[in-house]
Amino acid sequence: MSEGKLYAVKNDEGKYWDFEDQDDFWPLDISDCPTTPSKEQAEIVADEQGGHVVTLVEEPEKVVLTKEQAKIVKDAHDNKIPACHIANKSDDEELLMNAYVNGYTVEKDKRYLVELDGLVTTDNAQQYLTKKNGKWFACRRMPGMHQDFTDEELNAAPEWAQQLNREEVTDDEQ
Repeated sequence: MSEGKLYAVKNDEGKYWDFEDQDDFWPLDISDCPTTPSKEQAEIVADEQGGHVVTLVEEPEKVVLTKEQAKIVKDAHDNKIPACHIANKSDDEELLMNAYVNGYTVEKDKRYLVELDGLVTTDNAQQYLTKKNGKWFACRRMPGMHQDFTDEELNAAPEWAQQLNREEVTDDEQ
C-alpha cells in the first residue's frame, strides 16, 4: 500500500472497475467501491480486465504568503525561468516554489478593534473607535460599521486614536 494514495482502474469508455463486486466496469456514480489502496491489486485488474490504473492523490494544501511573496510567485508565472526569478527575488525559495507548484493564498492583514476605555452609552453599551465618511467617532459595536482597522488605517488616524490600545480581531469576530 502506498501512503496517501488510492488507485482506480478506468476503461476506454470512462467507466471504473468496482472493487467491491469485482464483476464489471461501472459509471463512477454507480460503482460501490471504485478505489483500492493496493497498487498491485489495481494493476492486476487492469491486466486481466483491461483499462489502466489511475492514481488518486490528495491535493496538497495551498501555501499562505504575504502580499510581497505572492507578487513574486505571480510574476514568476510570467517569467521564462520561474525558479530563477524566485531565487533572485527571495531568500525563501522552497516556500515560494511550493506556492508556485501547489497554489497559494494571500494572508489577510491583521485587523484591530479599538475599545474606548470608560466610554459607554446610557444603557452601558461599550463604545468603539469607528470611522465613516472620513470622520472618526465613538459607536457601540454594530454590523456594517467600519470598526475593524488595519495597522495602516490606525497609523493614518488622528494622533489621539493612534495611542489607544488595540485588540486583534479574529476571523470568528469579523
